[in-house]
Amino acid sequence: MSKVRVRLLLAVAALAASVGGYWLAQQLDRAGPRLTSGTWLPQPKAVRDFALTDTTGSSFTRASLVGAPSLVFFGFTRCPDVCPATLLELAQVRKAAALPTLRVVFVSVDPQRDTPALLGTYVHAFDPAFLGLTGAARSIASMAADFGVAVNRVELPWL
Repeated sequence: MSKVRVRLLLAVAALAASVGGYWLAQQLDRAGPRLTSGTWLPQPKAVRDFALTDTTGSSFTRASLVGAPSLVFFGFTRCPDVCPATLLELAQVRKAAALPTLRVVFVSVDPQRDTPALLGTYVHAFDPAFLGLTGAARSIASMAADFGVAVNRVELPWL
């Protein structure tokens, strides 16, 4: 084999290894679950003070959000599709995250039906570490507005 052929073969092998390594790195980077929607806030969101109740009946305020990164999701326990799908995705994200202090906070937008006990059963089915919050409709609407979330409760005959 001539020197030119050997060099050409080595160059092709090096190129193939580089392309293969790049492709593998891209695949491994995509392996973890990713949120398909949401808003990434590089700095904590400025939220007015609020007082809600967690699944144990304890008070949860703005100060409770300080000190740990939180994924806040607004929904309701009787939501047939989007809420459970999102909570399942958030459970996968939390499990795959390299942040042991990452919290998922589920805020009910249906406080008339979602009691603390019901919220606890619901959110803990997805992940025992999830926090569920409820409270006065006005407090929830104010908090949701601070997060840029619109809340409009509509009575549906089948719920």
